Amino acid sequence: MSVFYEFDEVSAFTVGTVGRPGERIFLLQARADGQRVTVKCEKQQTAAIVQYLRRVLADLPPAEDRPMSGALELREPADAVFVLGPIGLGYDRSNDRVLIQLEEIGEVDDEGEPVEDADRGHIRLYLSRGQAEAFCDHADGIVEAGRPACQWCAFPMDPDGHDCPRMN
Repeated sequence: MSVFYEFDEVSAFTVGTVGRPGERIFLLQARADGQRVTVKCEKQQTAAIVQYLRRVLADLPPAEDRPMSGALELREPADAVFVLGPIGLGYDRSNDRVLIQLEEIGEVDDEGEPVEDADRGHIRLYLSRGQAEAFCDHADGIVEAGRPACQWCAFPMDPDGHDCPRMN
């Protein structure tokens, strides 16, 4: 049985990581009305959500509300209910809310084709413009907090060292 959550208003939507740079696990978390749901995702998925939200927010008036920075901290326990697959993003002009839909990664058959009848987890939530802006700012910091880039090859450097292809 898959999970389904729908939040018309959330008290928090955030991203955080577990683990050290190079081995981090990214987690998206939504909290509302005493409920908390966490989804495992990729760094690139987080960056893509931020990129889209910033494009939407650029066409809207500045937000009047901003959540407190403490609301953007990942809360424990942060056990993921599923691994993120497709992401849907939109803007509901009538409610002045940003829509985010998170779906579980689907099963694939032996040929790599999606299994049609697979029951996937689904989370739908709405954010205020202020929450979306705060998420973007926070997520940018989380994404950028990874491994530093090598000055010679631009590949990420591990804390334990780096085998740079340009520095034989």
